[in-house]
Amino acid sequence: MTRRVAVVGAGSSGLTCIKCCLDEGLEPVCFESSDDIGGLWRFKENPEPERASIYHSLIINTSKEMMSFSDYPIPAHFPNFMHNSLIMDYFRMYADHFHLHKHVRLNTKVLQIKQRSDFSRSGQWDVETENKDGKQERHIFDAVMICIGHHCEPHLPLQDFPGIETFKGKYFHSRDYKTPEEWRNKKAVVVGIGNSGIDIAVELSRVTKQLYLSTRRGAWILNRVGEKGIPLDLIFNRVLEMLQRYLPFGFLCSLGENWLNQRFDHALYNLKPKHRLFSQHPTVNDDLPNRILSGTVQVKPNIRRVHGSSVEFDDGSVVDDIDLLVFCTGYSFSYPFLASSVISVSENKASLYKYVFAPELDHPTLAVIGLVQPLGAIMPISEMQARWATRVFKGCIKLPPTKVMLKDIEYKKEAMAKRYVTSQRHTIQVDYITYMDEISEIVGVHPRIFRTMLTDPQLGVKLLFGPCTPYQYRLRGPGKWAGARRAIFTQWERVVQPMQTRPCSQPKAKRSSLWALVLPTAAVALLSYHYRNNVSAFLQDPSAFLASFNIHL
Repeated sequence: MTRRVAVVGAGSSGLTCIKCCLDEGLEPVCFESSDDIGGLWRFKENPEPERASIYHSLIINTSKEMMSFSDYPIPAHFPNFMHNSLIMDYFRMYADHFHLHKHVRLNTKVLQIKQRSDFSRSGQWDVETENKDGKQERHIFDAVMICIGHHCEPHLPLQDFPGIETFKGKYFHSRDYKTPEEWRNKKAVVVGIGNSGIDIAVELSRVTKQLYLSTRRGAWILNRVGEKGIPLDLIFNRVLEMLQRYLPFGFLCSLGENWLNQRFDHALYNLKPKHRLFSQHPTVNDDLPNRILSGTVQVKPNIRRVHGSSVEFDDGSVVDDIDLLVFCTGYSFSYPFLASSVISVSENKASLYKYVFAPELDHPTLAVIGLVQPLGAIMPISEMQARWATRVFKGCIKLPPTKVMLKDIEYKKEAMAKRYVTSQRHTIQVDYITYMDEISEIVGVHPRIFRTMLTDPQLGVKLLFGPCTPYQYRLRGPGKWAGARRAIFTQWERVVQPMQTRPCSQPKAKRSSLWALVLPTAAVALLSYHYRNNVSAFLQDPSAFLASFNIHL
């Protein structure tokens, strides 16, 4: 019989879980509590309880080639950094193309998920749901995939802001922010310097009388636009990942910090943190330096206290007549429909093997998908997790013993604590390439780069030196896609197309003579390595060596 899988949530993670279930011959049923797919990226004018909520102007920080699902590239004419409405368009296209809608039950909330009485034998789950009319149903599933993300419960630590109860203006969490118009010619303070904090501060500063950006630690600010106008995340390839793995952490941080300070001096702009560049989740914004230069944004330290309409900061400065406080203080996550014995969450920490599987269940029939904060795109990561989980459900892949999984969990916790500053947001961090490679090795879809260098040199060069786009993980193994190679070869065309909106003649580039130098140098290096043990033979008969050199060349 076909194994039935419950998918909780129809956001980006839920949609790819449905698709991966279908790929493996499983029967997915997706329960979505709202009236539409899209999850976090579906804009709603009024925030809904227990659901993620975004502001109207939100644009993703990851370029389209890096965030595409691995067998369905985003259309070439879409911009590289997409507005939330275009992301929704892409999700709808993906769902239509793979016929996912018929597996989604909208307006259906999951009330409870618990192990069946015979779980130790069957590995099955009881799932209780409720539709919009209040009708409750019970279902039996062979496996469960939880895809509710980690942006549903706003973290609002009001206890850290003495006097907030006396504030005469209005305050709210960033999830309740939608548009800036209401605050024209007002004075506002934005608390927090993560991505939402800077986005909202920059947008508000265009209409407010004055905007104050309050931060405890400061931050290193990256921009979307990289060298020569290329999306910044496309420069991070496997070569850089190797350097990151083998070079000293402090040295890499210094290189990155010096590079960022070439754009603007973080100390001069009062933003430089004490922590190193790679010790915090990156903050991405192209506009903040300009807003600080124009004086519309003033960077301030942490809030010491609030009194009436006045706000005092840790440096002793006081600003009066504040109308708005926006707390961009992150989110918490939990699973209220699950018993704590299944997945225990404390201070945004959950003990999951590679952030997916609960290690102490009798059967690996429960998977959490998308519970990561990547230095890169989350969509391909959720897809890779789903490909792994469905192969485990099907019995094609076995998890290691519980002891091994627990050891891996502890190792990751220690590594994270050593690298990152202590923060609620730094509990589920992963590096995109490293994590994707780790899971893809298990699934059997990791690209064989050096073998490809021999069998398909053009492709091999693109895999090694080009951006690590998700299509690399569809070249081989389960789920291999015939269009993966072409998607890799045409990815730069899709990057360029949306920017080519008018004819622009360019002089032809002169042919570089660099290869004339590189190829002989490489040949000499290879021959030197090959004949490293025959130095005496070379000295006795150099003509033979030179003849061999000519043949190789």
